[in-house]
Amino acid sequence: MSYGKAGVDVAAGNAFVEAIKPLARATARPGSDSALGGFGALFDLKACGYSDPVLVAANDGVGTKLKIAIEAGMHDTIGIDLVAMSVNDLVVQGAEPLFFLDYFACDKLDLPTAKAVVSGIAAGCMQAGCALIGGETAEMPGLYQAGDYDLAGFAVGAVERQNVLPRRDIAEGDAILGLASSGAHSNGFSLIRRIVATAGASYSAPAPFATGQSLGQALLTPTRIYAKPLLHVLRGGGVLALAHITGGGLTENIPRILPRERAAHIELAAMPLPPVFGWLMERGKVSEAEMLRTFNCGIGMIAVVRAAESGRVARDLEAQGEKVVQLGWIEACLAGEPQVRFSGRVGRKE
Repeated sequence: MSYGKAGVDVAAGNAFVEAIKPLARATARPGSDSALGGFGALFDLKACGYSDPVLVAANDGVGTKLKIAIEAGMHDTIGIDLVAMSVNDLVVQGAEPLFFLDYFACDKLDLPTAKAVVSGIAAGCMQAGCALIGGETAEMPGLYQAGDYDLAGFAVGAVERQNVLPRRDIAEGDAILGLASSGAHSNGFSLIRRIVATAGASYSAPAPFATGQSLGQALLTPTRIYAKPLLHVLRGGGVLALAHITGGGLTENIPRILPRERAAHIELAAMPLPPVFGWLMERGKVSEAEMLRTFNCGIGMIAVVRAAESGRVARDLEAQGEKVVQLGWIEACLAGEPQVRFSGRVGRKE
């Protein structure tokens, strides 16, 4: 008997580490040397120039979007999703992403697939400005089906204590800006896969809502990483709170950043509904309420800003490449009232 005969290829694991070392080195930033292979990874916070830092940590996965990547045989962007889901959660606290670690688990390590995944993770780290300083790869035959793999990501950032978000002085009349998403991001894919299966669609067939792409390519559009544009705008002041629109959609994520006596009024007609959501809503006969609490519906990030600053903040974000819409405003909220109020209809101009 041996570990190899039990289904674990130690040599393949070592070869994988060597293969991804250049990818990790490419993400180096002040504070890290991005060296892989040790028992732990070191990061020098002093080298980043903080005077009174608070560390912020987040971890996440990409859910059943992984199943589409596996079934479609497209593994090069799913790592971007993995990074995005954690670093976008850091920046809403006002934090700069500093470093990232990944966990890759599978039945049997396939080097081309695993390297494609990590290349996406490295690309996401470069988009976010954080270093890939370590991770773990696990072969677990018998726990996963042949060809399956799972991912988890862990990110740590820092923010000066005085700049932690959200601020508690959010007031009536403050403006709500919406930053456009790139698509479904990494949420709601159990429902998406059910709709695709019910429609009898193939991931290799042309996407009915995206010209020139297969359905698999369109659905695997990676999650947008907002870290650098938002950090740039935060330095200019005026931003009171940020909300990453993930699982729970607009309905459940916006209240997480508001004082209990405040509510967000959202004008749905202002939201640019991407074609993928129109297709999902129609083919799945999904109600408007279900869309709003399952998907981002075209808005991947919310910013609450002082009304007098909203125009400048919007222009600054657009200069950083973001698509920004004036989405609504802050109102008073009595005890027991909902903290998100919608007017208009999804995907319809009033």
